[in-house]
Amino acid sequence: MLNQEDMDYGNATYEYLDYYVEEPKSEGYSQREGLHIASVIIYSLAFTLGLIGNGLVIWVTAFKSKRTVNSIWLQNLAIADFVFVLFLPFSIDYVLRDFHWLFGKTMCKLNSFICTMNMYASVLFLTVLSLDRYISLVHPSWSHKFRTLRRAWWACALIWIVSCCLSCPALIFRDTIVHNKKTVCFNNFHDSNGHIVAMRHIAIVSVRTAVGFLLPFTAITVSGVLLACKMRRSNSVRFSSFSRTVSAVILAFFLCWVPFHTFSLMELSMHHTSYLHSVLRVGFPLATSLAFFNSCVNPILYVLLTKKVRKLVQRSCLNFTKTSLRELSQSFSATEVDSSPPSRSPEEPSANSLV
Repeated sequence: MLNQEDMDYGNATYEYLDYYVEEPKSEGYSQREGLHIASVIIYSLAFTLGLIGNGLVIWVTAFKSKRTVNSIWLQNLAIADFVFVLFLPFSIDYVLRDFHWLFGKTMCKLNSFICTMNMYASVLFLTVLSLDRYISLVHPSWSHKFRTLRRAWWACALIWIVSCCLSCPALIFRDTIVHNKKTVCFNNFHDSNGHIVAMRHIAIVSVRTAVGFLLPFTAITVSGVLLACKMRRSNSVRFSSFSRTVSAVILAFFLCWVPFHTFSLMELSMHHTSYLHSVLRVGFPLATSLAFFNSCVNPILYVLLTKKVRKLVQRSCLNFTKTSLRELSQSFSATEVDSSPPSRSPEEPSANSLV
């Protein structure tokens, strides 16, 4: 039978900023408060920029640009990030209350499910973007024949289904518990056997690291190297603006998510020793904040690196401003007409005229 300390380490996980074990109010506690402030700032920036940026990308790709395979990939990637940032206020409130969860078990499960689904959907869409870029540039004839809008939508549907299936463990194991007068949202692996708990935890982290990072990283790296080799041998293959955008988005994704997956693997050592407990306490919140911040980076890169998107945004903003000013001017004109005294008709006799 496990003692209480073993149960704490077995069921608690630091992912998504879980602080299950309390820390005494000392120098470490001050450091923890600093991490809280930094996390809230990053979350708030991610929410504000992600909501505006991803909403703008969805609007441009859906209504203001020609429907292409590339726009379908970017639109679905923006939708994944947009849905995620909608749930960020729950995480912000959780951190501000010193990791006290007020929204119940259902929202605990749903919030973690959305976070995990965003990670899988983002990395899978980036993988498809990278492979599609390689095929369209290196095998243009095959791409022209098989690269259709309908197939792109079917690929997107498959990615969403796979992402939802891989995120289901959050709906199963995420739970709430009252600990030291705080309600904590954590991973409850539902077993008193420490070995089974450890195996479930290892399985979840292994699948998440492999499917959410290692396999996509390998596919993207191989396709990128092959594309670079092809470009050196042939001058006919041109590195387009869209390719630069895709490369920047992929690089930003991996820079943001590498620390998170690194600390996830380090966390598995807690089943054997608590040696890395303090390291995880300091590092995991920052790694998670950085991973969450990735959701607002993509639309910024689109605007900075893609000329067509910049022109569409500028034109749309200009048209919106002109329309707003025109409507405002018409509103003022209508108000002045309504407030002026009614004019007399030429046939209408004056008060001094004889009947």
